[in-house]
Amino acid sequence: MKLTIQQLLLSIFALFFSVLSPAQHITWPHELGRAERQYVERNGFEPLQSRGIETPPPFDSLRTAAEWEEVEALTISWTSFPCIQKQIVAAAKEECTVIIFADNPVEAEDYLTSAICGGALDLENIQIIDAEYNTIWIRDYGANTVYGSWNDDRILVDWLYNRPRPEDDAIPDVLGEAMGIDLYSTTAEPTNLMNTGGNWMSDGFGTAFASELVQEENDGGSTWWTDFPDHTEDEINQIISDFHGVDTYIKMPNLPFDGIHHIDMHMKLLDESTLLVAEYPEGVADGPQINANMEYVLSNYTTRWGTPFDVIRIPSPPEQGAGGGYPDQNGWYLTYTNSVFVNNTVLLPTYYTEYDTTAIHIYEEALPGYEIVGIDCDNNGSAIISLSGAIHCITHTVGVEDPLIISHLPLPDTEDDQNDYPVEAYISHRSDIASATLHWSTELSGNWNSVTMTTLDEEGNWTANIPAHPQGTTLYYYVQAEANSGKMGTRPMPAPEGWWNFDVFDPTVGIGEFEVSPLLQAFPNPAQAITCIPVDLQRGTHVELVLLNALGETVELLHSGWLSAGTHKLFMNAERHAAGAYLLSLRTSSGRLWSQRIMIQ
Repeated sequence: MKLTIQQLLLSIFALFFSVLSPAQHITWPHELGRAERQYVERNGFEPLQSRGIETPPPFDSLRTAAEWEEVEALTISWTSFPCIQKQIVAAAKEECTVIIFADNPVEAEDYLTSAICGGALDLENIQIIDAEYNTIWIRDYGANTVYGSWNDDRILVDWLYNRPRPEDDAIPDVLGEAMGIDLYSTTAEPTNLMNTGGNWMSDGFGTAFASELVQEENDGGSTWWTDFPDHTEDEINQIISDFHGVDTYIKMPNLPFDGIHHIDMHMKLLDESTLLVAEYPEGVADGPQINANMEYVLSNYTTRWGTPFDVIRIPSPPEQGAGGGYPDQNGWYLTYTNSVFVNNTVLLPTYYTEYDTTAIHIYEEALPGYEIVGIDCDNNGSAIISLSGAIHCITHTVGVEDPLIISHLPLPDTEDDQNDYPVEAYISHRSDIASATLHWSTELSGNWNSVTMTTLDEEGNWTANIPAHPQGTTLYYYVQAEANSGKMGTRPMPAPEGWWNFDVFDPTVGIGEFEVSPLLQAFPNPAQAITCIPVDLQRGTHVELVLLNALGETVELLHSGWLSAGTHKLFMNAERHAAGAYLLSLRTSSGRLWSQRIMIQ
């Protein structure tokens, strides 16, 4: 039944595109489908031969912005889903300029100022640009913000677009001209690279994530509409380094049920140390591959501080109604990771209450102080998710000209009630930093204590201490800085409404919380190589995990250190040890001990 509906939908698209010009008011699905192929083969298309500056940016310290950094503009292409787009505009215009590309500016303005879909909007902070385009998926064909001199010399960087949609492909040129920003493009040999914005995430400090789609579309192969660039993985990494300043490019296997293989459909960087990752019931749809990908990332890569990434899981819902279900049941690919940061606001795709409530709660817990704005992507005749995309896919952002960077690894829970708690932050601005302040409190009533931070080194790191507090205390804090230019900034960005927090806990309290073993089942078991050992803690504690042989002798210390509350994945390489029976032993700072048998083959 489902296939019949989708085929009918594509037939309708084909009918519309046979009588309308390519850019008018209806969008192709995210995937390259049969109807679009027939249209292109029937009508042809003229790919762009070159655009922008086609050589690597001539700067020494390239840095690609992260999505949670300061945003000057949010961009959309006005077509097909005006009610959804109007809601995006209404929320985003309160945070930044909204740039709307419209092939019919009068029509777009009339809709925005009408009573339809939430009432009339004023046009303050809205810029409508007359432009041609093919589809709504501006994340994929838009350009990314890069700073040529770490936090100065803002430029845009664009790739070869992996779709036969030439008007889409030209939008970065239109944006660069409108904002007066130089555009650099990976469109000429030997630095020609095909990529797509939904398959790209940057931490702002030289690490980026993608699926292996980026390798498949640069392997010298071809499709019915183009020849791919021909590059080794090392060459791809070098091009990304030359244009983006990325020196760690993490690529994960494609997911079997995600037809577009864009990572924004199942994961999102919330900050430099936190990954928000989709979760499915055990064995369902892309759940097993997502879990394997995360295990690969956690066992091979770390944050900019050398610490493991924190992983927050968010359940992905099945499609509602008859013929729906999860993607492995032919259901639509519903996603809560396909959200977008717009300064102090997060625009979140929603679907139906049963799952939406949980998703919103997870975002609010992970991002205190941010306004979480849900936008329905599955109802009211506007089921954009049926085309394999949501809010992140149909928006893009441009970072500010002069970012004030504040980066901090949040403090973990602690039982230490004797020593001060040092807070360190990296702070940077193109005019240098005049002063920095640490604000802390034991309550959220607005009574913040302020401590002047001092420079820790010449690399831009600053420090100050929160005084020691008794066990049982929760401490909240944020960092504020002022640049020599007078620009102010805070982190978290919505501070003081947003903050980091940690607990000073009493290790003798709550022992009953560990009546169920926090040492979950290791896998695979029997083990032959890399083995995952999940640990689920109800509260933060110091943990020591060791591998013991059959005689009870310690064979390997697998982990010794603090683990915060939540689920963590520790790892062992079984190849290092002889075949036989072993014991995994987990001990916490309170002296509690749990064990689990494991076989090594």
